[in-house]
Amino acid sequence: MLRTAIAFLALALSVASAKSYTVESTLPMVLAGTELMAGSYTLNLEGDKISVKQGKTTFQASVRVETGTDKIRATSFRCEQVDGKYHIREIRLGGTNLKLVLL
Repeated sequence: MLRTAIAFLALALSVASAKSYTVESTLPMVLAGTELMAGSYTLNLEGDKISVKQGKTTFQASVRVETGTDKIRATSFRCEQVDGKYHIREIRLGGTNLKLVLL
């Protein structure tokens, strides 16, 4: 049975450039089939793809970028719980009006 959970985590967002963000997760999650442990990640938005990097590990995922009218206060993930693991379905980037929907 699938259960939807919204994970509003203690996340930090810092803008390194117009399309590069640092996000920090306090829980392990799965993003595009790759399991992410709790920690800090660099997220680069490149058109309809994101590159996620932690240390020497980098992978990509396809996203649909949605632009809202209001600025998002804090970075958050919308997750779906499958087999006891949180699978990221959306990333809302704090300090922007961007929502990244995983495809």
